[in-house]
Amino acid sequence: MLGWSTAKPGFSSATKVVWLEVHDDDLPIDVDPATFLKHKLSSRGLSEAAAFMTSREIRRHHLAQSRIGAVVASCVTTVGLSNGEMVGAPRKQKVSHAGTINTLVHVSHPLSTGALVEVISIATQARTVAILQTNDLRDGPPISGTGTDCIIVAAPDGEALDDCAGLHTDSGEAIGAAVYQATHAGAMAWYADIAPKEQR
Repeated sequence: MLGWSTAKPGFSSATKVVWLEVHDDDLPIDVDPATFLKHKLSSRGLSEAAAFMTSREIRRHHLAQSRIGAVVASCVTTVGLSNGEMVGAPRKQKVSHAGTINTLVHVSHPLSTGALVEVISIATQARTVAILQTNDLRDGPPISGTGTDCIIVAAPDGEALDDCAGLHTDSGEAIGAAVYQATHAGAMAWYADIAPKEQR
């Protein structure tokens, strides 16, 4: 698998990917998030797992699946947008509380190293398009993601059938569709649940 997250960033291997729901009082300014997460995983016997942290209620996760040809891509995401940013824009000075988009996408067949790099870029594109297409629900400036988004793309071990996985391939199309659908649904739900309390 390939991703960036607090636990197991980069190319790595794991049989479990977990979400840890946190609240503002779990992570005061003097607590290191990586150390906090490592302790929580260890206490649950999950030291070898890849992991995300989210302030979004985990029960508010969204799941989407797409089948293109013989490829099945499945995406699970939690979407929180209070930490929203526009790529390339000046950084916000302060947010009311942490919010992030945590995305796991699994593809049904092995991928080469190069194909993993391609599909994580497709997952990022799909997430970004989904967020941009829900900006009309915001009262503030538009955003393209959050400052703390994390993505993991996972595939089974084995001999890769394809060396590439661009937008035009079954893998690329399936991953893009699954991530877009799950993220769009998650963003719509966040605006319905949270934004009225914070922005309106």
